[in-house]
Amino acid sequence: MIVRLRDHYGIRDTRVLDAMNSVPRHFFVPDALQPSAYGDHALPIDANQTISQPYIVARMTELLELKGDDRVLEIGAGSGYQTAVLARVAGQVFAIERLPDLARQAQARIRHLGIYNATVKCFDGTLGWSAHAPYDGILVAAGGPDVPEPLVAQLKEGGRLVIPVGERRDAQHLIRVVKTDRGIKREDHGACAFVPLIGHYGWEENK
Repeated sequence: MIVRLRDHYGIRDTRVLDAMNSVPRHFFVPDALQPSAYGDHALPIDANQTISQPYIVARMTELLELKGDDRVLEIGAGSGYQTAVLARVAGQVFAIERLPDLARQAQARIRHLGIYNATVKCFDGTLGWSAHAPYDGILVAAGGPDVPEPLVAQLKEGGRLVIPVGERRDAQHLIRVVKTDRGIKREDHGACAFVPLIGHYGWEENK
């Protein structure tokens, strides 16, 4: 998996590659899918959610350009895999998962691995987590119709927010928002497909 990320996909941040090499991906997928955990694809997890393709995890993490002491907000913790990867490259990770069972499972998994610089809570991630703002980086692992305003407000000047955005629930572009003293700069990093971002500043759950 690591060789493919580096040689095929061009992931260059060695800290990201080292983090993904150190986190056991199979620990974050259902037992029946563990033999497929390191394949080049997303996998289903509980509650009709997914664990992202390894490339997407690596690319989104790399786009945050994190340093070892950075404070990161993650939206859509899912099974906790992305949370664990972020915890290896950041100083503190605050993760939100809107589904209670997934949030509990993610918290239990990262603690089982001895990760104590990351915390998962159940909440509407589109509102962010203002108590720990501002953040050096924000990663959103679900696709929304636009960038949620509260997340931009909670981003530190000079910080980066990576989020899938699209007018359709099933197709997005990976957008990086960089906050500057003159406002925000948006960059398009290509097409992608994520589960919908549900919440006040995302999609409605029943649509």
